[in-house]
Amino acid sequence: MSKRVFIYWDNSNLFIGARTLARELEGEDAYYRVRLEFQNLLTLAHADRQIARAYAVGSVPPELRAVWNRLEGTGVEVDLFERGEFSGREQGVDQALQTRMLRDAIDNNGNPGIVVLLTGDGAGFYDGVGFHADIERMHARGWQVEVLSWERSCSRRMRNWAEENGNFVSLDDYYKSITFLTDVAPGGRLALPRYVAPLDLSQRLEPSSSNGA
Repeated sequence: MSKRVFIYWDNSNLFIGARTLARELEGEDAYYRVRLEFQNLLTLAHADRQIARAYAVGSVPPELRAVWNRLEGTGVEVDLFERGEFSGREQGVDQALQTRMLRDAIDNNGNPGIVVLLTGDGAGFYDGVGFHADIERMHARGWQVEVLSWERSCSRRMRNWAEENGNFVSLDDYYKSITFLTDVAPGGRLALPRYVAPLDLSQRLEPSSSNGA
């Protein structure tokens, strides 16, 4: 029987990385117009395998409510967190994602699955905390590990580890299939939209061949 897939999705990390790449590939306006195509991103994560868990974390400014509705519409469980009043940063997001990962690891002890982590944040590794430390813990207990991240926003240490011990999937290779551009540019100017390209999964499950950048 094939192993089940457990997907853990750090939406803010993915969106920030998408904006950076959009600016580089499609110009300054694209930084503000780019959006994630959730259904294709989810499909890229599970790659036609059985989903046991799909869990995402993010923040709750009111203008993002429609975004979260779309993500929940794909079947992903979503937890939302307030941004700090002074820092403007999400509070408790990483910890919530890590807690769910470790709970799933304990609940499925003896029947490990495949961890699919959508983030690039490798902070905290040397202190034994953070996503990188946790995927190493799960890997040591028999879990397969896949990291899906934008190249520029991924911790090099975590990427190299994933390439050596599991699979690193560069989201850059799927940029046109997992993002689109809205038809409104900054300042309310109308612009030509860019629609989502078809998603090709033919290379998705092949192990990484590069050593990272």
